[in-house]
Amino acid sequence: MKTSNSKSRGLAAILAFFFGVFGAHRFYAGKFGTGIVQLLTIGGLGIWSIIDFIIILFGEFKDSEGHKI
Repeated sequence: MKTSNSKSRGLAAILAFFFGVFGAHRFYAGKFGTGIVQLLTIGGLGIWSIIDFIIILFGEFKDSEGHKI
């Protein structure tokens, strides 16, 4: 069930696809620590950002509070 502070899976997927190597989807989800790590490692050389994109598409990606996006 969506709440007023829920995040959009579509927007997270778009951010992960286009800006995943910069960790944009992690910043959007409130995961600032891992967002900075992704930014510094270029998305884990692209692998980490691809895995996150797939997890987002399947609806299993969680925000900083543990809610699925």
